[in-house]
Amino acid sequence: MALSTVNDQNCEDWMSRLSPKLWNIPLYNLAIPGSHDTMSYCLDISSPLVRSESQSFRLVDGLFYCLTRPIIYKWTTTQESDVVEQLNAGIRYFDLRIASKQHDSSGDLYFTHVIYTSAKVLETMEKIAVWLDSHPKEIVILACSHFEGLSEKCHERFILNLRRIFGRKLCPSKGSDLTLGGLWRSRHQVLLSYEDEAAARHRELWPDIPYWWANQRTALGVTTYLDRQREKGRPEDFFVCGLNLTAERRYIVQHPCASLLKISLENHESLLDWLRQQHPGPSSDSVNIVAGDFVGTAPFCDLVISLNEKLARPAAYTEPVL
Repeated sequence: MALSTVNDQNCEDWMSRLSPKLWNIPLYNLAIPGSHDTMSYCLDISSPLVRSESQSFRLVDGLFYCLTRPIIYKWTTTQESDVVEQLNAGIRYFDLRIASKQHDSSGDLYFTHVIYTSAKVLETMEKIAVWLDSHPKEIVILACSHFEGLSEKCHERFILNLRRIFGRKLCPSKGSDLTLGGLWRSRHQVLLSYEDEAAARHRELWPDIPYWWANQRTALGVTTYLDRQREKGRPEDFFVCGLNLTAERRYIVQHPCASLLKISLENHESLLDWLRQQHPGPSSDSVNIVAGDFVGTAPFCDLVISLNEKLARPAAYTEPVL
């Protein structure tokens, strides 16, 4: 059973369609839809396990490959829509986990989630750049992380390629006007978060963005965790509420007929009910980026985007007191 896809052209250019009242509000005070493990829709079931997996898991996978691989695939696939479909649906934050394959002399980089994707990183980045060319008022946040198997030399080569692909679209991490109006004037469209110390050497790269990950299998577990985090107060800048489920390996073994898609369907409405009650803005209990699984589905993107309407109401937005 697949979730229905959104076919809403308004979401394709939603940033440019926001009320002018929101054009001078920092992006970290807007509600932005994101995708968790963005590229898992194209996982290669025959690829090796990533380097960080334990030796015991590698042994089990090697001995019982025909059993383990279908299980891995249905629990690590978090998206059904490809990256362009996600962009068209309204997603503007992308969780990109990057690695090099062992014993691969090509130098190509791939995305990962336990196993590797068939899609290559640079080819995917070029697709995003082409999409941005035709949507000049849309801003994306690319959160690059993990980087398994990348040497310092590989990092520098990768960063050089990112600069080549995105060019002046890259928004510097310091001194930039992070409002929609400011980014439109500067023609910056890409905020590139880079979870590695190499980021400090490049003004185009942003530090990693905090991701609130509940590590829970039920909607109640996820929303309880997120509510506790909100009570502590939000970060000053960008942060992500992970509205995504996680099943522990014991549960997976004990429920051979279950899958991430199945438990997502079972918890979908409860997660969306929590989402409807949220609001963006500078207050300590507000949300910013909300990332989920199977995000090309109705009405996730619509709901996140519509939260911004709460800010457009008269006297709804007040700058925090410093």
